[in-house]
Amino acid sequence: MGRYDKITDAYYQGLMASVGYRRKDIDKPLIGIVNSWNDVNPGHKPFKELAQYVKEGIWAAGGTPAEFGVPAPCDGMSQMLGMQYVLPQRDMIAASAEAMARAHHFDGMVFLCSCDKIVPGMLMCAAALDIPALVLTAGSMIPYQIPGRDHPMATSDLKESIGEVKAGRITQEQFRDYEDHVCYSCGTCSMYGTANTMGVFAEVLGLCPPDSTAMLYCASDKVKQARNVGEKIVELVKKQVNARTFMTRESLENGIRHVSATGGSTNFVMHVMAIAKCAGVSLTLDDFDAIQESVPVVAKMKPSSKYNLWDYYLAGGVRASLNEIRSQLHLDVPMAFGGTMRQLLDSFQGPVDRNVIHTAEDPLYPDGCFTILHGNLAPRGAVVKKSGVDPEMFHHRGPAVVFESEEELMQSFMANKIKPGCVLVIRYEGPKGGPGMREMSIPAATLVGIGLHKSVAMITDGRFSGASRGPCVGHICPEAYEGGPIAAVRDGDMITIDLDKKILELEVPEEEIARRLKEAKAPDHKAPGMLAAYQECVHGADEGALWLYDRKKK
Repeated sequence: MGRYDKITDAYYQGLMASVGYRRKDIDKPLIGIVNSWNDVNPGHKPFKELAQYVKEGIWAAGGTPAEFGVPAPCDGMSQMLGMQYVLPQRDMIAASAEAMARAHHFDGMVFLCSCDKIVPGMLMCAAALDIPALVLTAGSMIPYQIPGRDHPMATSDLKESIGEVKAGRITQEQFRDYEDHVCYSCGTCSMYGTANTMGVFAEVLGLCPPDSTAMLYCASDKVKQARNVGEKIVELVKKQVNARTFMTRESLENGIRHVSATGGSTNFVMHVMAIAKCAGVSLTLDDFDAIQESVPVVAKMKPSSKYNLWDYYLAGGVRASLNEIRSQLHLDVPMAFGGTMRQLLDSFQGPVDRNVIHTAEDPLYPDGCFTILHGNLAPRGAVVKKSGVDPEMFHHRGPAVVFESEEELMQSFMANKIKPGCVLVIRYEGPKGGPGMREMSIPAATLVGIGLHKSVAMITDGRFSGASRGPCVGHICPEAYEGGPIAAVRDGDMITIDLDKKILELEVPEEEIARRLKEAKAPDHKAPGMLAAYQECVHGADEGALWLYDRKKK
């Protein structure tokens, strides 16, 4: 007897037969393959081929693959164009994959994902479904080596070159060469931005094969990984090992600690809050801060250092950096590809390049890569990537220069109006105010490119790229659109940022802040179509900027 043998199952049997499935195929474990392949995202284009190898593994293990697609926006391509539509798609990707899985009653899922919103979206879906699930990332981009340059370039270098050409540090010819060649191949951008942070996080959870993320997209081992994933998901289905087995509080803490120890993306803070919610794990911003600051920073990649993702892979990769913080890890958590975290780390033989991955006894920083700031400008918190800030900017006090949008700030940059010593305030760019919480990636890179990152700070209720560096404070909560104190800032107000004391303060009396907030009026940022629904429903960044997956009543 098969699983669809009731007379009322004829409709299902008939329609499955129409697309080529035999009755005996339907009786096997049915594995949904969520493919985020498209032609316009380099991190996802390899999945057109890799999906076929996953299918081979599923067939070989006695399962039946069923592939379907979801969107996969590229954050980089969306800069200054359609960034409002990127973060909302995280929840849409999760919801569309969940809806398809539940409608078709898949027994297990393989998530093919690489980039910034797609990996967290699919991890959210895996947690929400809580059926057997695995993740495969496409691998990293080949770095661009220029003859005579001491180290290859990556995508973050291209962003910073916008400021360099503006400041006359490079020629127009060099700039055009960077445009044409820095993104040298398919794969995820060879820097430790949000895409690679989230891929490595999935590896630490145990849902993704070790080295899947930092490995070059074109490596033969990637094909082998794809087949292994296909075989393993069938095994997990037969053993009824569900996704939340690998998404416990202990597993999430391991992932948070490792991301902090390797200088990960600030966007990770928001995404892990959302993933935890979907997994039924209680996690606050203060919890996150306490977990992440318990580990030393043992590695930094571009843009916070000269090393790219391929350098990290060659230096020992995820297992090498995990071994450096193993005393702070939960070592007995299970890993989907077999054994426990302890066994995974014991299996690593090295060698380790200590130029790239430091020891815990000789760390780059002693207490995590992030700082969660509080103060009268951020009552519910704000986030900065401390490991990307020059130590001389750990404490900064300066006059505010206020902008109501990213475009206003870029106009000032291009007109050379930004002066040393100030604090740039970009507001009404939060989840609701944007709407869509755009990342200030280009402004942050421009600040570095023109050489002001050691004298000018930038704060926003929007977010920054995982590949941003410099004194950039994002995710300020509550946001201006919801009456957050950042809406009360005026040009010339003194602002203090202190990373050691974890303070973000506006030097204005509370009574005056309250008076100004009563007079504040949000600019008319357009919210057409789906953005209007997003603006109405989305929660703050401190709660993961959840939209479709936030069950909390308004």
